[in-house]
Amino acid sequence: MSQIPITLRVNGAEYSLVVEPRRTLLDALRMNLNLTGTKRVCDMGTCGACTVLVDGRSMYACLLLAVDCENRELTTIEGLAQGDQLDPVQQAFIEADAYQCGFCTPGQVLSLRALLNDNPSPSDEEIERAVTGNLCRCGAYRNIIAAGKIAAGRPCAFEGAPDANSTR
Repeated sequence: MSQIPITLRVNGAEYSLVVEPRRTLLDALRMNLNLTGTKRVCDMGTCGACTVLVDGRSMYACLLLAVDCENRELTTIEGLAQGDQLDPVQQAFIEADAYQCGFCTPGQVLSLRALLNDNPSPSDEEIERAVTGNLCRCGAYRNIIAAGKIAAGRPCAFEGAPDANSTR
């Protein structure tokens, strides 16, 4: 099959690639750029493990073609922190203990980051809706929602969870 030269802007850097037109963004990130924080699970857009930000909005990398992502700003979990400074959503996940195995965590974090990009003060329902497309097989949903609230500067609603003003 023929190959096409493309340039992807990922995490603030430009990468020149030559890919088959059918190559997904997920494969380009993982196989061409070695950015393995974007996870492959279902390959059908049903689990959310491959969530990335495309121009600040959450999208499933397994459903996007790499060639269609030219001239778009792509952010993976590897590009969310600024140097040693974690993104507030990443920090909230630590504070809320919002991961167990951690496999779904990159997609969950990026879905919440996209929500907060659009709405810095989301309601409980908006936080829940933002991560609805991200499956957690360990069942850490309560803590994931708590992390969303912490990242938005709101108190958590369940006993034992740190509140938004926690210094832990």
